[in-house]
Amino acid sequence: MNRTVLITGATGSVSSALITALEGAPLTLRALVRDASRASGLARRGVEVVVGDLGDPESLPPAFKGVTDLWLLTPMDPRAPEHSVNAVWAARQAGVERVVRMSAIGADHNVPTRNGRLHASDRELQASGLAWTILRPHAFMQNLLWQADRIAAEGVFSLNMGDGRLGTVDVRDVAEVAATVLLADPQRHHGKVYTPSGPEILTFAEAAEQLGQALGREVSYVAASEEEARAGMVASGISPWSAGMLVEYGRALGSGFGAYTTSDVEDVLGRPPRRFADFVRDHVAAFTARG
Repeated sequence: MNRTVLITGATGSVSSALITALEGAPLTLRALVRDASRASGLARRGVEVVVGDLGDPESLPPAFKGVTDLWLLTPMDPRAPEHSVNAVWAARQAGVERVVRMSAIGADHNVPTRNGRLHASDRELQASGLAWTILRPHAFMQNLLWQADRIAAEGVFSLNMGDGRLGTVDVRDVAEVAATVLLADPQRHHGKVYTPSGPEILTFAEAAEQLGQALGREVSYVAASEEEARAGMVASGISPWSAGMLVEYGRALGSGFGAYTTSDVEDVLGRPPRRFADFVRDHVAAFTARG
């Protein structure tokens, strides 16, 4: 039987990496997008592009028709629970067999981040009667790319995470875990909650040192206050809601919320997760000054 995987969040970093990980597999890949004009690259890669909006349940049935597997990634947004419920409803109506959901680190009603609290809606998927697997990955190494231009120009980056210690994970490992789950029999990973992490716990000062070694010049991490971080994000065009969410993450992660690693990547993939040094080596060009 040919399986059709519907991918939400298809133009984002995780779903893009998932599409790469699934290329060449005996699957039909279908991407749900709100704006088809932003998805021409997906079509060129052989991905079916369908227009729909998780915020508009009436738009979803055509996109879900014939789908066997759903990759459910909702944006970090106040409407995330609504989007998730709409997707699960559409999946049940369409006879989808399995949902693999991208959740949030520590998702629960009582976690110190609003994104984690919003993703407590995982429970609705768990009670849906569908086969399900949930991924709650650690903070992404790729988040550092948001400050790549500053690192390239000034040799410095700044976050409101103090001396927090994190077991950050490479987005590519998260995508490969998701791909492995989607390629397996639906019952193989049913009912599992995976928390992909990297293999080591680092402070950002240690990360800066490793980055500097790869670039052959000094790179420094400067701990920012919450006020500085918030103002900088809003000035760069990030919405006040999103800036507040990211400040919360910084506060939580700087206080030990992310000071752990798991074996989940190796358990699923049969190999160790990428180290921070691997991420840096593969992205040296992004942190290097142009011209």
